[in-house]
Amino acid sequence: MHEASLMNDLMHKIAGIAAREGVSQITKVDVWLGALSHMSPAHFREHFEDAARGSLAEGARLVIECSDDIHHPDAQTIVLRHIEAED
Repeated sequence: MHEASLMNDLMHKIAGIAAREGVSQITKVDVWLGALSHMSPAHFREHFEDAARGSLAEGARLVIECSDDIHHPDAQTIVLRHIEAED
């Protein structure tokens, strides 16, 4: 359930950026996984692909960086660092 909440938040952020920028397709998503997010890159990719299905982010290339710093203020989250899009 934790993963679903994190993924819903991420997809909401992506959709908001896409709406503000007026883009038609998200082509790249760059994220940072906190050490306590309980998400490996493979696990994140699986959840992202499910969450993105049918959205502007479907098929986007993922760039995933993982943290091992359990004391980082964002250790329990997924941070959206950057997206690339097409108009």
